[in-house]
Amino acid sequence: MNRHEWERGLLTWDLLSGVILAAAAAVVWFDDEPRADRVWSIAFLLAIPPLYAVLARPVVRSGRPGGPRGFAYTAGAIGLFAAATALAPAAWCSAFAVITHLFMVLPVGWAIASVVVLSVGPAVPQLLTAEDPGRVAGGLLANTLLIVTFSAAFGHWIERIIRQSQERAELIEQLTASRAEVARLSREAGVAAERERLAGEIHDTLAQGFTTILMLLQGAEARLDDGHPARRPVELAARTARENLAEARALVAALPPAPLQEAALADAIGRLVDRFAQDTGAVPRFETEGTPRTLEPSLEVVLLRAAQEALANVRKHAAASDVRVRLSYRADEVRLLVSDDGRGFDPRATAPGADGGFGLAGMRRRVEQIGGTVEVASAPGDGTALTVTVPCASMWPATA
Repeated sequence: MNRHEWERGLLTWDLLSGVILAAAAAVVWFDDEPRADRVWSIAFLLAIPPLYAVLARPVVRSGRPGGPRGFAYTAGAIGLFAAATALAPAAWCSAFAVITHLFMVLPVGWAIASVVVLSVGPAVPQLLTAEDPGRVAGGLLANTLLIVTFSAAFGHWIERIIRQSQERAELIEQLTASRAEVARLSREAGVAAERERLAGEIHDTLAQGFTTILMLLQGAEARLDDGHPARRPVELAARTARENLAEARALVAALPPAPLQEAALADAIGRLVDRFAQDTGAVPRFETEGTPRTLEPSLEVVLLRAAQEALANVRKHAAASDVRVRLSYRADEVRLLVSDDGRGFDPRATAPGADGGFGLAGMRRRVEQIGGTVEVASAPGDGTALTVTVPCASMWPATA
């Protein structure tokens, strides 16, 4: 958040105070007082800025006048001012800087009282030694009233600026938080609306289509004898339609994929491997490493979809005789490896999104969205090894 106006103006006040104290020191240097008195007076004046930086500046930045630091600075600044003016009365012009500091570090009432002490204190020795105390006292009273009146008006103005600036800063923070909340709610509403639209589309198209296909396949299956050559392919096709219908209904209901509703991730991937063997006649190998964990649902969905896509690519393109699938559970990540000894390809020659965004490019996008990585090692004639790694800082043992 940007600092409010009062905080941005502090540097200007600090520079102005420094200029006033430097000018006061210059006036003292050219005064008629003894050299030693002038040197000590200037030393006392130049000790005020470091004292301000250490004690007063933190109070001013906090916007909460008072406290031990504020009162400690007040005592120190008044003492240094009194010592400087006692040695060289010309140092009194530094009061314009010190009075400003008092109203910055103290509540208004305490600041006005401190200004009275600042004004009267240095004049007390002069009053005690004057030949005409009455005249000196009258001048001192008039001078004090003028300074206190001006300082009180100035102090109340500064207090109002600080209070208004703080109120505006708090209001800006509230508005920023409210805007962020509105943006979040709007984004969630948009996501929900889009999800509802897609659910309707899936229900009206894919789900209905799979239902029709399944009914037709079941009708064909009923007309085939047990030994008919087409019976096995029809049974596989019916099972595929049934599984995809379950997937479509899960998407409509915003549920996890159907395989993950019925089994843990390792078991679901194992079933994919078994299904691959039945469909292709190959003998793939599936193994797990480490202790199986129950992951966050989003991670399990990504890994399951990656395994489905990898095995589908092997089925369609690889013509492999040796297929291996390994699911490795590590301390802070889970790694899925799908490798084959098939045709292979040149990953650099594959145009991203050439398959409509649902192949390797789509897999990579999904994995990267959860902070994971996808690595493809392949070459023509040397098979393919696809590795998906997802981070999973929060994992717990899988339950039976």
